[in-house]
Amino acid sequence: MKSGLAVGTTATRQVLIDRPRTVDFLGENLRVYATPELVRDFEIACREFLLQYCEPGEDSVGTGIGVTHGGATLLGATVEITITVKAVDGRRVTFDLVARDQAEEVSRGEHGRFIVEVEKLRARVAAKAQKSAG
Repeated sequence: MKSGLAVGTTATRQVLIDRPRTVDFLGENLRVYATPELVRDFEIACREFLLQYCEPGEDSVGTGIGVTHGGATLLGATVEITITVKAVDGRRVTFDLVARDQAEEVSRGEHGRFIVEVEKLRARVAAKAQKSAG
């Protein structure tokens, strides 16, 4: 992991709420941003941010997330996702999360990620798969 990752560092990302990001069970007139897609967008924003602090062969994995999702964002709207580094403990990084559409704040939460060496993770997962198969 490269140095320089500091508490308080912020990044922002714009997300267009396209059809795959919406719920389908409420009918066509209520195609709104689905919570699982919001969580995915938060994770992607944090991962992409951390890549600049990863050495070759490193990446990050999620370790936990907790969000509220109190606003309905309509299909075709844009959401601004803001992530802020809350804590850095070795390879463990915690983010504060906020999502806003044009009208209001729609979500707030916290996400943890851990910077890993991809080959070591691959070996652990392969060993687990082999153990599970046997």
